[in-house]
Amino acid sequence: MLYRRIKELREDSDLTQTQMGEILSCSQRVYSDYERGVLDIPTDILISMADYYNVSVDYILGRTDKREMSV
Repeated sequence: MLYRRIKELREDSDLTQTQMGEILSCSQRVYSDYERGVLDIPTDILISMADYYNVSVDYILGRTDKREMSV
């Protein structure tokens, strides 16, 4: 679920893996490995993704289907 969600979020934002890598300060290869589940996503990167996409970490992890952040 996690890997599919980060790919969907990236594609919904019309970003390439290279662009997302730049946003997260990692290479395209490392980001690709996150999307494919080859590398575990460090907590700080996961939080950065959630902040960038304005979704909760729980949404990315598949613990909820609610995309909107609660205030």
